[in-house]
Amino acid sequence: MAVLGAQLVFSLIILSFLQKLSPYFSFGRWLICNKLVRYLHPTDESLRKAAGISHGGGRGKGKQFDNKKNVANGSDFTVPRSIDIDLDTAKVELSDLVHLRYFPDYQWLMDFCVSAFIVYILTEIYYALGPRTELNMSMLWCLLAVGFCLRILFQQTSMYFTTKGDGWEMILCFLFGFFFLVSAMGILVVDESILEFGLESGYKNFSEGAQAFLKLQGIESQGPVSLLTFKIILALLSALVGALLTFPGLRYGRLHISALKYSQENYFKQVILHLNFILPVVILFLWVKPIARQVICATHWKSKYKVLGEAEFESIRILLFSFLLIIRLLLMPMHLQGYLNMAYENIENMRKESGRISALELQRSIARIFYYLCVVGLQYITPVLLLFFLSLMQKTLGEYSWSATFGESFQTYISSFSESNVAASESATTATSNNATATYDSIAETAAQFSWALTNLRQIFSSHWYRGLFAYLTWWVCASWFTTSAFGAYYVSTLTAN
Repeated sequence: MAVLGAQLVFSLIILSFLQKLSPYFSFGRWLICNKLVRYLHPTDESLRKAAGISHGGGRGKGKQFDNKKNVANGSDFTVPRSIDIDLDTAKVELSDLVHLRYFPDYQWLMDFCVSAFIVYILTEIYYALGPRTELNMSMLWCLLAVGFCLRILFQQTSMYFTTKGDGWEMILCFLFGFFFLVSAMGILVVDESILEFGLESGYKNFSEGAQAFLKLQGIESQGPVSLLTFKIILALLSALVGALLTFPGLRYGRLHISALKYSQENYFKQVILHLNFILPVVILFLWVKPIARQVICATHWKSKYKVLGEAEFESIRILLFSFLLIIRLLLMPMHLQGYLNMAYENIENMRKESGRISALELQRSIARIFYYLCVVGLQYITPVLLLFFLSLMQKTLGEYSWSATFGESFQTYISSFSESNVAASESATTATSNNATATYDSIAETAAQFSWALTNLRQIFSSHWYRGLFAYLTWWVCASWFTTSAFGAYYVSTLTAN
């Protein structure tokens, strides 16, 4: 059997499409191009006209000095803050986006994630035809997608550390990081009868597998680090992830309030927006055993009605992350439009103030909104992409089944279908191998050695280990992201009310 087989073909085809078609079609570009409207900053001429300022002014030498100063500084004049001026609008087009900060990162992340998802679907279909022993290359794609998401989050967080200012962003990031460190240490000591991550049983399985492997190699060892040390490392990692999700969460909270503000006349949109915001809470509670499993699956002795089976419950719990991604993508233009409307809101708020403002400062306050559109777009979509691919890895490495979502009878049918395909494949392989020559012996030996190494690795990193690890990681990313989002929404709503 080939080490990679058809999976390598899938990957090469998708890589070719990603390289050749991305200049002509991009899912990231399609998502925001010609769907958003931006506000254009007023020109110097329109500001002078609205403020009643003529090009002339002053007398004698003072006039000559002012004219030279205006030429040197471009827009060195002030206008009243209560100026009555209308902002022109224009559709967001590709020619406007290519100059924006983080646009290449946004386009690459979206296109790569789409490609990784296509590879994952093809690989799942390939594996559904029968159990496979080769390396699952779709997990490599998912791991790369997770890595790219973390890189984007790290770059955007470091941006707040390098920009000049009063440093409140840095303080806020450290504050949330410390808060999430304490929270993670508290979560990790909760008994598994309350939060059913399966970390302890998974780590025990991993430790026993590692000890058996080392003993097989003739190495005497007590195994990996202790469970306490492992949880400390996991708590530090959780604090880092929480700190990286601080500003994306705060940004999403503000976008949610803005989207609600501009959909007050549409009751259906408000319901969808509220569902979009609270869906992570529903997902979080599905890992609380007394609330979710014991009630839905009727595992508690007081429960009489069984809503879902164990396998169905596990699959639906993972599928909810996919539903969250879909609803976030559908509502992404609405949230980004709410962000672009901040330019109009800034002008309206400025009109309520007294005094004067520099024309250049006024223009920058409007242009700055559109300049950071891709930054805001990444802050909106990157965390949910991170969650989505972590859930895919949890499903595959944890050896869950999508067919279990439709009930035990459907799962049994799919299993029998796979077994029949495997039997037919093995008979065909046997018939072919009888006619094979000795030329393929070296290739077969190499493949056998590689398969032996994969088998040993699977014994160490078993499905129980992956289930516990990824259950905690997905739950923690969702929890920390929602915590910062709720804080951002509360802060913005309170600030707006005052």
